[in-house]
Amino acid sequence: MAAQTGVLRRGLSANLKAYMFILPYLAFFSVFILAPLIYGFYLSFVEWDLFTDPEWVGLKNYKQLLYDDNRFTVTAKNTVTFVAETVPLLIIVPLIFALILNRPFRGRTWAFVAFVSISFLPSVPILWMWGWMLETQSGMINYYLDALGLAKQAWLSDPGKAMWTLSLITVWWTSGFNTILLLAGLQDIPSELYEAAEVDGASRLSRFRFITLPLLRDKLVLVGALAFIGSFKMFDQAYILTNGGPMGRTRTLTLYLYDSGFRDFRIGKAAAISWLMFAMMFVFVAIYTYLNWRGMRRQADT
Repeated sequence: MAAQTGVLRRGLSANLKAYMFILPYLAFFSVFILAPLIYGFYLSFVEWDLFTDPEWVGLKNYKQLLYDDNRFTVTAKNTVTFVAETVPLLIIVPLIFALILNRPFRGRTWAFVAFVSISFLPSVPILWMWGWMLETQSGMINYYLDALGLAKQAWLSDPGKAMWTLSLITVWWTSGFNTILLLAGLQDIPSELYEAAEVDGASRLSRFRFITLPLLRDKLVLVGALAFIGSFKMFDQAYILTNGGPMGRTRTLTLYLYDSGFRDFRIGKAAAISWLMFAMMFVFVAIYTYLNWRGMRRQADT
């Protein structure tokens, strides 16, 4: 009995030491992440303008957004459009870069720096630079178009071009991080597999299809999920370059959330928008993960 008591005490002591190590993180998580999440969820059920006491309204904010607020519907559509335009490119373009950088060639290090370093630059100078280059009358890109005898383009003020312009800027700016992930995945693939396939007479396309893509699947799934989440939360590009225009074509959910909370001071509405955004992202990522899991299971069975 005494021996069992001693073992129990040593086990409790070991567990206590382990909890002491994670206590600082738990405190940080509780104060700066969990508590704001709970408070933000509470705010989505109240009306509050920062100057009066919060008034409990239940599901009113959610009902107004889903059934009575045309601006929410438009911004959700704009957000989905932006996601549909950028996510495929944020998988394909980094994959092409990673395949190029995975092969030895002269100047490979400098090419890696050129491809990747842009993603680690702050958004404000990057977007200001693009705003200057895309300016309709005196921008650098239109200057060269005019010099070539081509018509100047309203890149950011034409409703038909503005969202595509933001999408291409986003792909150019953020592809570097995805390139790092995919390049790491490519370098984990054993070279013996390619050598054996080459000896067997497999073409380069066959090696890519039957070796590279299957073994890179996990990284591609991760890159796709990160690209979706990042594109769904797009804010800086629209806020700095177009401020939601022209004609509201680039107004996204995050920009609508910002305007509701910090311009109109409708804190409850802004909190409800944030939780609806979370629900939409959660549903997509869950479906995306499930479909990829089924694909992996099917591949493993065959």
